[in-house]
Formats: sequence, C-alpha cells, structure tokens
Amino acid sequence: MASLRSVIFKKIMNRAILRTVGTSIEEKRRTMDRASLMWTRVPKNCMVEKVYIEGIEAEWLTNKLVSEDKVLLYFHGGAYTYGSTDSHRALAGKIGKAAGVRVLLPEYRLAPENPYPAAIEDAVKIYKWLLEQGFESSNIFVAGDSAGGGLSLVLALVLKEEGIGCPASIICLSPWVDLTSSGGSYTKKVREDPLFTPDGIKKAARVYAGNEPLTSPFISPVYADLTGLPPLFIQVGSEELLLSDAEMLAAQARRYQVRVNFKVWQGMWHVWQLTGDLLPEAKQAIAEIGDFVKRGDKVK
Repeated sequence: MASLRSVIFKKIMNRAILRTVGTSIEEKRRTMDRASLMWTRVPKNCMVEKVYIEGIEAEWLTNKLVSEDKVLLYFHGGAYTYGSTDSHRALAGKIGKAAGVRVLLPEYRLAPENPYPAAIEDAVKIYKWLLEQGFESSNIFVAGDSAGGGLSLVLALVLKEEGIGCPASIICLSPWVDLTSSGGSYTKKVREDPLFTPDGIKKAARVYAGNEPLTSPFISPVYADLTGLPPLFIQVGSEELLLSDAEMLAAQARRYQVRVNFKVWQGMWHVWQLTGDLLPEAKQAIAEIGDFVKRGDKVK
C-alpha cells in the first residue's frame, strides 16, 4: 500500500499535469525540467562535470567512495520527445550514490526534431565511447526510465547484432517498450494513471517512430529476440498505463532465458523514483537499484 505522503503527492501532481494539457512540446520540456529542479536535488557532495561526446552533451555525476572501474550509463525518459540532464540529474545522482558507481547522463537527440533512429545512434555512440575510455563492458551498467528504459534495451540489441560486448545488466524503471500500446493496462489503468492517456501515448509513439512499424524490435523491444541479453532489473508502478509493458518485457525475457528481477510497486505511478527524498517509496526503490548493481550478476 502506498504511503499517505505518496497519495497526497499523486493528487498534487495530477492537478499540475492537467495544466500542461494542450501546451507545446517546448513548454512541456520546460515544465518537466522546472519541476524536477524544484522537487529534488543531487545528493550532498555529488560532483557534476559536463562532457561532450562527439557533439552529444552529457554529465558525469560522481559521489564519494565510488568504484573507479565501474560506470552506470543512464538514459532519461520523456517519450523520446522531452527530458534532459536537468530533469534527471538528481535521480541519476541518487542511483549512482546508492550503487557506488559513477554515472554518465547524456542528452540524446529528441523527436520530433530528431525522430527514430537518432536516439539509438546516440546511445550506441556513447556506449562505444565508454569502451574507448577503458571501461570493460562487464563493468558498464545501463539504466533508464520510461523511453530511456526502452532505449537501454534497444542499445543492447544493437550491440548484440554488432558483436560488441553487452553491459553487465540493464535497469528499467517503468520502461516504455511496447509502442503499439497492446497491453491490457492501457485500458484497465486509465483512471488510476495520473500522468498519461492512451491517446497521448499513441501520439508520442508515432512522433518518435515516424513511418517505421511500431512492432519493430528496435522501436518496441518486447517484440525482439532477447537471447543473450544481460540480467534485467525492472521496477514498475501498479497505477500506470505502462504496467503491461513491464509485464510483457519480463515475460519475454524469461522466454529467452534472460534472468529477471521484476517488481510491481503497489499504489505507485510512472517513474515515481524521480521524487527522490520526498517519498519513502522512491528512497526504497533507489536503494534496491543500488543493491542490485552492487550484487552484480547475482539475480534472483
């Protein structure tokens, strides 16, 4: 059961989201960045360093006592159309602190200015850059929320196709991995979800995919052959339209003998982890992510 603080926060958030209905993509981007900067902060003593990777802006987030040979590559969410280092800096920093690793947080190109496959091209470029810096693939952890979770999986599919070592594990927070919106939660969770509508998600999917079929495994990785992918760690809320995406991903992974740590958080919404220290459920979820990274491949 969700905490009282979470119940109250959900109502406040729902009202705030209603005020953005009908606004432009530029305004939605500004709203998300402002809200994240207002609600949460990076951990104390977290050092932020900007870096440019072949034209892609990114940030290194480093806390004290981190492992020098390990790195977590974090892809922000935002339906492939919004999200930035500002919106996800605090979350990525908190995950890095909990896991005891450095975090690289890039700003991959966004639609509609840069639709599919721009985000994937950037993700592959950044991963290869990490390898060039001397990081072993077995010491790279890839994580992402929402669209960033889907991007993390597609990155692994491309690496497998190109014969490049996959990361140690993939961490998906409320992953958007079925852009066809075929799951049952798209109808069952309409009233519970405080953030999205089925129509809004479908429009965002088409903005990103363009004329490409939404069933392409590089757009909707739930339709992919996941053989050979590293262990998956999946968190999803019980009150979100994307619940089915996470359930389908876990089932598809098991079908291809990929180890999965999958948990549905009762009463929670899409990427509640972004609230950081404001909610006990966010703090606990981030702590569990950190424990998963520290355990390495010892997945249940």
